[in-house]
This record gives sequence, C-alpha cells and structure tokens, in this order.
Amino acid sequence: WGVLFSHPRDYTPVCTTELGRAAKLSDEFKKRNVKMIALSIDSVEDHVGWSKVRPSEGIWLLQHRLFLRSLMRPRKNISWSSQQLIPDIMAYNNEEPGCKFPFPIIADDKRELAVTLGMLDPDERDKDGMPLTARCVFVIGPDKKMKLSILYPATTGRNFDELLRVIDSLQLTAKKRVATPVNWKVSSASPKVLSGHKNAST
Repeated sequence: WGVLFSHPRDYTPVCTTELGRAAKLSDEFKKRNVKMIALSIDSVEDHVGWSKVRPSEGIWLLQHRLFLRSLMRPRKNISWSSQQLIPDIMAYNNEEPGCKFPFPIIADDKRELAVTLGMLDPDERDKDGMPLTARCVFVIGPDKKMKLSILYPATTGRNFDELLRVIDSLQLTAKKRVATPVNWKVSSASPKVLSGHKNAST
C-alpha cells in the first residue's frame, strides 16, 4: 500500500502542521505496511533551504522523474539522494535535534507530475501566477490501482488520523466482502455491513 499526498508550498504554516502530523503518525502507517511520499511544486533547492539540510542524513528529496522511473524499474536501478530532516516540522513535533524525517518528498518544480495527476489548485497561485499544488491524497493498493482520492483546497489542512481510519477500512474490505459504517474503527464494536446484502450486518 502507498499514500501519495501533495502540499502547496514549503515555508508555510499549514503545510508544516500537516507534514508534522504525518511524520508523527508514520509508525502507524508502517504498521499497516503503507509507504508514504509527499510532493510539492518547490524545487530541490527550496526543499534544501526549508530543511537546512546536510548531506547523508534523513529526508529524501526526489525529483519527479526519479519517481516516475521508480514505477517502471526496480528500485536498485535508481540513484536516490538522501538528505537531513526538516527542522520546522521536527520542532512542531517537539522532536529532538537530529531526528530523521520518516518519508520522502518529491520536488516537482516543473509541475509535470502535478499536471499528470491533476494535483494543481486553479484558485491558489504563486507570485508569478502559476497554480500551486492542492492538498491531494491518493491511496494506492498493492495492485497499483487507485483505492481513494481526496482533494482539499489549499486553505484547509488534512486529518491524517482519519486517513489511517480510511486505510483500515480499505485494507479490511480488500480482503472481505464487507462495508464499514459511519465512524467505524478497527477497534470498535461497530458492525461491518455486508456489501451484498442491503441493511444486513455481521
């Protein structure tokens, strides 16, 4: 399983809180065998400036071409560029200095991947009038098919705890012919409604 999500810009407060919460929950995503990757239209240099990175540390800054190639080729053929952490995000999480950032960020400064995936927000633009990436979320299954897509406007931060709940439901319903009701959680006593039987539950 994988989650690809975009944010509008580095150096912005809402994006910092979002990536901070995503980083805080990264172990929960790992428990569910979900790999996370973020994306913005900032350049590698912007990411480096935002991150104040030093070589050979934690955060991975990827250009979209590497990401596209990774979908088609074994990972051993790709030369990844590893960098340090994001101090703003780690500070938001009250993490100790030197803590590594847990997932990669794609630098799509030419907007090629954002255009291909329909991630741009026509209502939010930079100082040059170019559209920013919206707050998109794509959940991709082991079969490499889209299982969920959510689009938030740039003005609204996402709920990554809710995304975990959704992934629990997606993973359950991928294995069993059931549907999960309102506010269902994997640990709750809520019934799982049978998808093939209207109003029936188990």
